[in-house]
Amino acid sequence: MSEDITVHVSITGRVQGVGFRESMRAVADALQVRGWVRNRRDESVEAIVQGQEGDVERLIAWCHNGPPGAHVRFVKAELIEAPDEYIAFTRWPTE
Repeated sequence: MSEDITVHVSITGRVQGVGFRESMRAVADALQVRGWVRNRRDESVEAIVQGQEGDVERLIAWCHNGPPGAHVRFVKAELIEAPDEYIAFTRWPTE
């Protein structure tokens, strides 16, 4: 079994007010990926995604389109050192 990876993801475009966070949470749950997602005051969405590499990659691929109504312009995904070990994928308050 391979080790988990942790990725910081930033998504820009029309990604707020379209159910992006809740949809991302549902996809993450289905993929058994952990971490969190939140809106940013600059109208972007930010997430920390942690899990098996292939599952994390599938969730990031989903982010390039998002849910119906979203218009994603850019996705930045950066491999990071795990700040924490997450047990679920949750929605965090806007920052």
